Amino acid sequence: MRIIKYILPFILFAGAWLSYHSVGIACWASILFSFLFIPFAELFLPANEQNLSDEDEIAAKNNSFYDLVLYVAFALHLVCLFYFLNAVAEADISTLDRIGRIVTAGLLAGIFGINLAHELGHRSNKVEQGMSKILLSTSLYMHFFIEHNRGHHTHVSTPDDPSTAKYRQSVFAFFFQTIPGTYMSAWRINAKILKNQQVGFCSIHNEMLFFHLFQAGLLLGIYGIWGLTTLGYFLISAMIGILLLEAVNYIEHYGLIRPLNANNRYGRVQPEHSWNSNHQLGRVLLFELSRHSDHHYLASRKYQILRHHDGAPQMPTGYPGMLILALIPPVYFAIMDRQMRKYGVLE
Repeated sequence: MRIIKYILPFILFAGAWLSYHSVGIACWASILFSFLFIPFAELFLPANEQNLSDEDEIAAKNNSFYDLVLYVAFALHLVCLFYFLNAVAEADISTLDRIGRIVTAGLLAGIFGINLAHELGHRSNKVEQGMSKILLSTSLYMHFFIEHNRGHHTHVSTPDDPSTAKYRQSVFAFFFQTIPGTYMSAWRINAKILKNQQVGFCSIHNEMLFFHLFQAGLLLGIYGIWGLTTLGYFLISAMIGILLLEAVNYIEHYGLIRPLNANNRYGRVQPEHSWNSNHQLGRVLLFELSRHSDHHYLASRKYQILRHHDGAPQMPTGYPGMLILALIPPVYFAIMDRQMRKYGVLE
């Protein structure tokens, strides 16, 4: 069951296939599963704080099936994108059905195009890193590869991190902070890399330049094959994927700030600097992303062996439910104030 449970996210691919080949409520199957069924179920299913034993952790770390799950998901995401581009501009579907297909593609862009890319992007294997970049291109967010690994993990839970939400900042205000902030941060990091390598802007080592050229090629390819209308729908789906990612960033570090030490520097990231959820459906759907404290504590740990930390602040429900709550700021603030007091973040 430890392995088989990670097949759950593949239900979203089945829902996407249904959406792109059906009309009516079926066009919204993956959306309803993610933001209706799972949040409702997690109201009743208990959270699971259990960690693997040392022996089981070693076995899981070395079990190639967990990697195979990611590789298959990578391929299926690209297949579903192709079918989305083929199906979204059909003339004989209703506006509501078309919106369902676009939002479904955006959901896949967020969960697989970015979240799966996030997992692979932390790997040392160059092939897996290349897969991560390809996945990120489906949301036009390839700069995330640079900023997340070299920026966010360094500055998380400090005012220097555009991906850390301030206390009482709404998710809508956060979008205007994090989306341009992340992009500009990636350029600054890229410039430092080029300077350290003593190479110019027009260099094969300029990843940001390559990312923009690659994404421009993708957009031109979509326009050339499917036309301007489909390109517009793709851009909307990519934006939905970006907003999903940044909404997740919002709930992961909301209101958590690392204190300055005696040397006026921020100390090492600790488990208490990320919000977590041990609710099992949300964990599996997002490849254990909600065990976020351990991910920041040791970013090289693979998803299947991420651990619960007793000192880490916990969300009252899973990530899908928390994303819904974040869209209602007064309710979200009230709930998170209670959680922050519970874990000593607020006095």
